[in-house]
Amino acid sequence: MSQYFIIDFDSTFTQVEALDELARISLRHHPDRESIYKQIEDLTNASMEGRLSFTQSLENRVKLLQANREHLKQLITHLKKKVSISFSRNTEFFKKHADEVLIVSGGFKEFITPVVTEYHIKKENIYANTFVFGDDGNIIGYDRENPLSQEGGKVKLLRELDLEGDIYGIGDGYSDFQLKESGIIKKFFAFTENIERKSVAEKADHITPSFDEFLYLNKLPRAISYPKNRIKCLVVGDVEDDALAQMKKEGYNIRHRDSIDEIYLQEAGVLFCDETHQPTPEQLQNAGRLKVIGIFGKISSRKLAETACENGIIIFDDPKHNPRNDDFIPKRVMAFMNEGKTHTSCNFPDLQPPRVSNAHRLIHIHKNVPGILAKINDVFARHNINIVGEFLVTNPQIGYVITDVNKGYDPEVLNELKTIEHTIKFRLLY
Repeated sequence: MSQYFIIDFDSTFTQVEALDELARISLRHHPDRESIYKQIEDLTNASMEGRLSFTQSLENRVKLLQANREHLKQLITHLKKKVSISFSRNTEFFKKHADEVLIVSGGFKEFITPVVTEYHIKKENIYANTFVFGDDGNIIGYDRENPLSQEGGKVKLLRELDLEGDIYGIGDGYSDFQLKESGIIKKFFAFTENIERKSVAEKADHITPSFDEFLYLNKLPRAISYPKNRIKCLVVGDVEDDALAQMKKEGYNIRHRDSIDEIYLQEAGVLFCDETHQPTPEQLQNAGRLKVIGIFGKISSRKLAETACENGIIIFDDPKHNPRNDDFIPKRVMAFMNEGKTHTSCNFPDLQPPRVSNAHRLIHIHKNVPGILAKINDVFARHNINIVGEFLVTNPQIGYVITDVNKGYDPEVLNELKTIEHTIKFRLLY
């Protein structure tokens, strides 16, 4: 059976509401610009939360814009830089599913089409409103016959399209939920990466903090193997807000505690702590999910570093204890989580592999005993998998291997790599 993916544009495919951004461009020199900005934003939120009909909201917003074709050019340039992070990294999905992805939006084709077509989305699969221009190039209105300019427009459009198969809707607003309410789509996913509208989220089949989460839930190809929002980052002690802001922006699930509670440590994939709140070596023995520790200060002991290493946990510390370097720890943590880089770690061998496109990256951490690399490569050889890049570094305790392989392999390959004797940790990055 066919599948279709109905994706909203504003605050979903992009991080922002395009008409709000267009107002900020077109009214830049208007003496009452702040007041008008507020009116437009209030109208946007009222319709997105279901408190005002979309028709009323759209009509009033367009009247307030005072925009022209030149302003639209500036808006398009701006929007291309504001594509939601999790959408921008999953270009491969849109390429593979070009026939099944539809952009359905109450926004306008004039700015939507130039943005989404760069992601392999077909022009004929873009459904949105269109502006009406005067002879001087000013926006004077919009096509009122377009169903998407009307209340319940997405429902009307989907009924006209009469798609056969399972239809999934992804969006942040009330008009997206209406597709589910009407019974047209199978499931509605409330997209909360940019904004969470509680009145919408509480009615959704699933809340998806990123597009990665949507792809993961539906077992679809994705740029990263595991959604960041599913990885808990435990924060203990004095950690600067700027450092946590970077992790939140990356999508991690931040959890604060006053001390290192073993129950929370066992659930954490990342630990941030200050110099006085470091885990004990004994606590790390049961932290099976923990992959990386970022210490804002100097590591307390060599034993902690060695125990972490023996359990496949990398540690980055900041011996200078310089508050201005608080952004440095999260950058190193993210470089490890995203690409496997271990540079400047205080307990892992140093490795800075280049990123390889069109490949899967696998990490294998094992006890430093002879023959493990041969066993890893034997798994790939038996499954006829081509290795496009491989990197091995060691220290007295562990061997650390990163392998980049051509796309396409049987899931059994991952199981075999995990069960190689002396394996400590195995992870598929992307």
